[in-house]
Amino acid sequence: MSTRSAVLALLPVLLLASPAAVARDRADTPTAPAGAEAGYDTGMTRAMDAAAAQASAETSLPPEQRECLAKAVYFEARGEPEEAQAAVAAVVLNRVEDPQFPDTPCDVVRQGGETPPCQFSWWCDGRPDVPRDRDSWKRALRIADLVGSGTVEDPTGGALYFHHTRVSPSWSAAFEQVAEIGGHVYYRDENG
Repeated sequence: MSTRSAVLALLPVLLLASPAAVARDRADTPTAPAGAEAGYDTGMTRAMDAAAAQASAETSLPPEQRECLAKAVYFEARGEPEEAQAAVAAVVLNRVEDPQFPDTPCDVVRQGGETPPCQFSWWCDGRPDVPRDRDSWKRALRIADLVGSGTVEDPTGGALYFHHTRVSPSWSAAFEQVAEIGGHVYYRDENG
């Protein structure tokens, strides 16, 4: 069985983060279950790492574009389940494919400049865009590779827009809601 087939077979399991996976993203909680060694790892994590290594080799994204996609994942959804992180990556790549948006992940992320209004609030919030949580950054890179290579399909069904569930922006009424994944609601053009 190819790596891609193995990942696709495990996809429902791989993309549903367990409470332990979510806890790993929080600095104030241990990274392993009680009694486990510091190097705690599961077969599922190893399978995803292997799939991500294969995806990284297969991705058509140049390193700078991969990093921009991973930063979008990291800053928008690092504490969320991996399906939610994949959804953020998918929106960036959906925009790359849509003629009304720029042609690269970096240009999509940077659209609107470094001062509000911009497309991604973390890009124009005036704070450094340097990932500080090493494990979450590695996970964001892995998700960027999996989504960027097509190993993981778009869980949003073609969404071009999203917002956090805690807000209700006026622009959302102009679009068709297609999914709610993790802490975000996803939309696409009603005509698209």
